[in-house]
Amino acid sequence: MTEDTPPEGRDAPEDQPARGSMRFQDPDNTTPREPTLAEQRARRKAEQEERERIEAQEVARQEAERKAGTRRKVLIGSGVTVGLVGVVAAWYVVGKPDEVSAVCTDANGVVQNDEYCDDSYIASHGGHYDSGTGLWIIPYGVGAGQYRYNYGGTGTVGTPVSGGTYTKPSSNTSVKTSSGKTVQRGGFGISGKSSTGGTGKSGGS
Repeated sequence: MTEDTPPEGRDAPEDQPARGSMRFQDPDNTTPREPTLAEQRARRKAEQEERERIEAQEVARQEAERKAGTRRKVLIGSGVTVGLVGVVAAWYVVGKPDEVSAVCTDANGVVQNDEYCDDSYIASHGGHYDSGTGLWIIPYGVGAGQYRYNYGGTGTVGTPVSGGTYTKPSSNTSVKTSSGKTVQRGGFGISGKSSTGGTGKSGGS
């Protein structure tokens, strides 16, 4: 019998487990051991890193919201600016009439003096406007003949007109002769009158 073997009929001491047996701790009654310094440092480091991660996420979220808000303001501002520019441009295009020059020609398309297409001059010489032909007719006196305006064409008196059309421009187009006389004042689709007081249909067509 060895020293480790209890005498027959005697049990091992209560505080010493029998050889080959296992001791189990009761979690309800066992006092946990204190963490080592290394474990405490590792725990504090992990907690600090977690706080920094959460703070970084919050900063990133706030920055993203700020940028999104700025982007919305820029887009809205750009939309308003573009809208205003479009309105102003449209108003300018509509409000500012087109301009076209006009030259007086006879029935053969030869350029004549501007006065032969002037309604006041024609009326003073007993002339009239023929709506069927689109020509102003002077029956007698100086300049007797048939005349009408060519719009957009060019040429000197006595030469055939070059280019242009005999179709009268829309009423929002400003029409001036080569001498600078306005025979039709454009603007917002309202037909104007010539500077001599005649109607805008001088020259027919």
